Amino acid sequence: MINIMKGTKDLLPQESYKWDKIESEIRYVARIFNLHKIATPTFEHTELFLRGVGDTTDIVNKEMYTFEDKGGRSVTLKPEGTAGVVRSYIENGLSQLPQPLKMYYETPVFRYERPQAGRLREHHQFGVEIYGADSPQQDVEVMMIARSLFARLGITSPELRINSIGCPTCRRAYNDALKAYFASKADDLCPTCRERLDKNALRILDCKEEKCAAIAAGAPSVLDYLCDECRTHHEGVKNLLDKAGIPYVVDDKIVRGLDYYTKTVFEFVVTNIGAKATVCGGGRYNNLVEQIGGKPCPAVGFGMGIERLVLTMQAVGASFGEEPAPDVFLANIGAADDAFLLTQDLRAEGVAAECDVMGRSLKSQMKLADKLAAKFTVVLGESELAAGKVKVKKMTDGTEEEIPLSDLARYINDKKKG
Repeated sequence: MINIMKGTKDLLPQESYKWDKIESEIRYVARIFNLHKIATPTFEHTELFLRGVGDTTDIVNKEMYTFEDKGGRSVTLKPEGTAGVVRSYIENGLSQLPQPLKMYYETPVFRYERPQAGRLREHHQFGVEIYGADSPQQDVEVMMIARSLFARLGITSPELRINSIGCPTCRRAYNDALKAYFASKADDLCPTCRERLDKNALRILDCKEEKCAAIAAGAPSVLDYLCDECRTHHEGVKNLLDKAGIPYVVDDKIVRGLDYYTKTVFEFVVTNIGAKATVCGGGRYNNLVEQIGGKPCPAVGFGMGIERLVLTMQAVGASFGEEPAPDVFLANIGAADDAFLLTQDLRAEGVAAECDVMGRSLKSQMKLADKLAAKFTVVLGESELAAGKVKVKKMTDGTEEEIPLSDLARYINDKKKG
């Protein structure tokens, strides 16, 4: 037997309605916020992620699935969604569309890392990308999009944590301060963070090793090094959140795990799912379009894992709605073809109908109807066909009502409404 690969997971038929619920709410939120769907390929040129994500990140150094194709090109399965969207924005001239351009995606992403709750080596992300606006209002709207989705999914208490990591100008001074601070404690850092000390000291703040996190807790605050422009932007975000009545916590240790972020970064955190409670992370990346080869363009967005949303909803007792079930099951006694054709007619009228196609006995057909949780059942035989009438049985209480066979679709649809 060939087993599933470590860090991957099958979406089974009996669980799929949970994903349907999340995807349905994503589409609703996208519509009310005027977000348009974008889809990019599962794999891209490796250079895109080296330039976009950053060659000092764990994603690039440790987690990417990279291979050489038959043409000798280095190809990488996408480890995150933003770089591909930026590439598409540039390549397809999307800057010519009305700005800000507001997009969303649902995509698989691939990272070779230790599997944990809600984070697999192949997992799925819902992401939002908004290009063209550099205002605090746009940052806050992005946070509102995430909050709206959480509310519709029944996740009522996520904590919003925000920070500003400045721009390349003011971050140079901050990086120097970080290097000086961590250099005096280098012997106590993990091997990875000792490497980060020379390459990108900011990454040490994102380390999950306990000893490194304890050292990072005493590091200088990035907020003390912001230039006037970045400070004004950060204050604008806070003021607007206050005016909107959105609670938040300023956490000056949030840096996110990607090099492309500038100014605002944020996370939504819950405490119900165990390891790593961040269910959404994002921020502003004003230099990324230019960095990948386009004209300067401000951008902001976020990503959240769908697997982690499922776990979070389960943990807080949120409803996924009813598992889909047939409106009616057509059992038959010696009239399999008639039942089959009537099933197709009912489906054409918007009725979720099902019938037996395996030659079961009537008793076995009724057991199947029960297992499928069909709301109504009808038994179709020669006498019913000759009379043009059938008895419709309501499965919850066993009551029956005889109706003309020609009225069956209307009858079921009326019962669904009422």
